[in-house]
Amino acid sequence: MATIKDVAARAGVALGTASRVLSGSSQTSADSRARVLAAAAELGYIANGPARSLRRARTDVLGLLVSDIRNPFFSELAHAAEQEARRHGYTVLLANANEDAEQADAYLKTFAAQRIDGLLFSPQGTVSPQVAATLASGLPVVFLNRTIEGVDAPLYGTDNAQGVQQVLAWLQRRGHRDVAFIGGPDGISTGAERRAAYLAGRRAHGISTDDRLLDAGDFLAGGAAEAMCRILDRGVTFTAVFGANGQTTLGAVRALRQRLGAEQAARIEVVSFDDLDWFEFASPPISAVRNDASSIGRLGVRGLVDLLAGREAPGQRVPTTFADRSVQGTA
Repeated sequence: MATIKDVAARAGVALGTASRVLSGSSQTSADSRARVLAAAAELGYIANGPARSLRRARTDVLGLLVSDIRNPFFSELAHAAEQEARRHGYTVLLANANEDAEQADAYLKTFAAQRIDGLLFSPQGTVSPQVAATLASGLPVVFLNRTIEGVDAPLYGTDNAQGVQQVLAWLQRRGHRDVAFIGGPDGISTGAERRAAYLAGRRAHGISTDDRLLDAGDFLAGGAAEAMCRILDRGVTFTAVFGANGQTTLGAVRALRQRLGAEQAARIEVVSFDDLDWFEFASPPISAVRNDASSIGRLGVRGLVDLLAGREAPGQRVPTTFADRSVQGTA
């Protein structure tokens, strides 16, 4: 098994420099970080967890880095995780990536400086040098609702395939064929999984395979509104819109009303993956997949506690439910 000395030698840097890079310290040059991380990847370096534990004192602090605290899903998740961590004797440091990889990296550096015991992480989808350094450091990590392809860390998150199947079945029951789908970024696992499930299942549910009805935003309302406008600009007709998360649905509704007017927009049924409080009061009400964010937060903390205790944490997909708010006979 490669050691940190091997990594330093391969990268051509001092042992202390390699150690600082792999521990997530910002006190190194960009060139040194790149060389050390490349060497660690080439050698398959894995930090010695027990030895690392002996070198540092336990802090009883967990880091929680969520994608966007403005998203009610992550607010609920964070609250549940914080309460569960307290039950296990841990304090939580909460940070918001704001759907920005650079901001996420900055907080990962802060967490490293604070010497957290473990990390609850909802990643942006890319392995930046800082993310790679965090994973290579041996810090126990669990993913919450999002994962990074190729990274071996337990995931506690929504069953995206089940949720999309619930939407497809609802669209079929409502008699919709022409459906506009606004997804999220394919670089984020939830965006990729929901899009893949929709594309795989639409034909079997009698839904058009016209790709002009497909577009993607950034999982934020602004990007979704732009995606909705692009679909409208193509001149295709549709009777329903499926938004891949709550903020996406908000942006789609906003764009429909601005472009078509409230009366014409109300003739288009909207369904969402994620349920927001105001959906039931919309006109017409918006049907939605309900994620159990609280369970995901609690399960993630329990999984991280298991890792810290030297036990396995297999991860878990949490089932979804569906809130059907459709007005009978309107589709």
